[in-house]
Amino acid sequence: MKTITNNKTIQDLFRKLGIILIVTCGTVSCNSCSDFNEVELPASQLAGESVYENTTTANAVMAGIYSKLRDGGLLTGLPAGMSNQLGHYADELDFYGSASASTIPFYNNALLPTTRDMSSLWNSTYNIIYSCNAVIEGVATSQSLPQQDRDRLTGEALLVRSLMHFYLANLYGAIPYVTSTDYKINTTITKTEVNDLYSLLVNDLLQAIELLPQQFSTPLKVIPNQVVAKALLARVYLYSGLWAEASDMASAVIGNQNLIWETQLDQVFLKESSSTIWQLASATAGKNTNEGATFIFETAPPPFTALSNAFVGAFEQGDLRREYWVTEVTGDNQVWYRPNKYQQKTTTATSMEYSIMFRLAEQYLIRAEARVRQGDLIGAADDLNKVRERAGLTGSTATTVETLLEAILAERRVELFTEMGQRFFDLKRYGILDMELIGVKPGWNSTDSLFPLPEAELLANPNLLPQNPGY
Repeated sequence: MKTITNNKTIQDLFRKLGIILIVTCGTVSCNSCSDFNEVELPASQLAGESVYENTTTANAVMAGIYSKLRDGGLLTGLPAGMSNQLGHYADELDFYGSASASTIPFYNNALLPTTRDMSSLWNSTYNIIYSCNAVIEGVATSQSLPQQDRDRLTGEALLVRSLMHFYLANLYGAIPYVTSTDYKINTTITKTEVNDLYSLLVNDLLQAIELLPQQFSTPLKVIPNQVVAKALLARVYLYSGLWAEASDMASAVIGNQNLIWETQLDQVFLKESSSTIWQLASATAGKNTNEGATFIFETAPPPFTALSNAFVGAFEQGDLRREYWVTEVTGDNQVWYRPNKYQQKTTTATSMEYSIMFRLAEQYLIRAEARVRQGDLIGAADDLNKVRERAGLTGSTATTVETLLEAILAERRVELFTEMGQRFFDLKRYGILDMELIGVKPGWNSTDSLFPLPEAELLANPNLLPQNPGY
């Protein structure tokens, strides 16, 4: 089946099929909704429902959601996404751009409830959630969609919806858990505490695993299957402190026969990498990643951002990731460092890199941590050393629970840098945000562990009160 990833292509397809698509805000191409609550089923649902009577058009709606993930909101590789913003918010990146850039309040730890990006981040993410709910609802009422497609699309929508809620909870704390497109419900919805939300996400992901196919439908793994849902579930279990479940689920991912450990560091972020679990295809042939466009610079001083010297200094002597995944740029008798995981800044004859959402190394590190916390120190060291050995390092000398946890955190830092805020979330999970960032980050306060809830949302729906502490 041909994968459709471009919004214009989707719209052209609908026109060719003679379908006038009326969509909920955020489903495929609507950009007019600016508020969290501005989502409503259309007055006439006939056209919207007809989309889900045809596999091709239903697939196109889901493809539109993947396009939104790639090009906007939390997970985009563009500057507004968490790979960049949380890299500056914590200690991975230093900022060199314009004083008016949206990254400044993240870098200076000066976020406010009125900061523009707080509302846009919140709204764009919930619009993706609403889009997923629209798919779930539309598929459920379809009269002619084959059951296999009905199950698959529902599973994909549950997966993406869970991923969005997971990130929102780790940024904002208690948040609304939204499972409907009914604006009347959403205007008065209350917040769900993080631990309760994790339980709901576990249920959603277990359902997604049951519904999604076992095999990847494309060699490049751009459409999620069961193993993608298991990878996210392993992460949710880890963050929930469910160590046995996290270990078991990571093992299920690691043992998948369609995933092969990539031994060459310069191959890990290519679109054909055998260790990729899920990636987002480029919008057009020849386009590469937003991450490459954001982070790569060729001349000094950096025009926008660079890796912090403290981060670069965290690599052990002989760590090949320092050689392959970090590039030095010199100028004015100084040296700056840029991320080099994605190596293409502009278009190429054919796309060489796609934006990776999940990859195998994280699963080894999830299992390593989960094993430590259960007392399986030998198994944990084996997993940790799997990642270290690819980087040309000798096995870890850590032998106790405390030293192994420290070693895993250090390994996650140099393995997962600039990948959608993993470093910031790890410091939170380990309870050492203040220890690592006070005195390092300008204006850092303990309450900065959570973003402020957007003021506009609190005014629109008082049930979202109270505001997060410190704001």
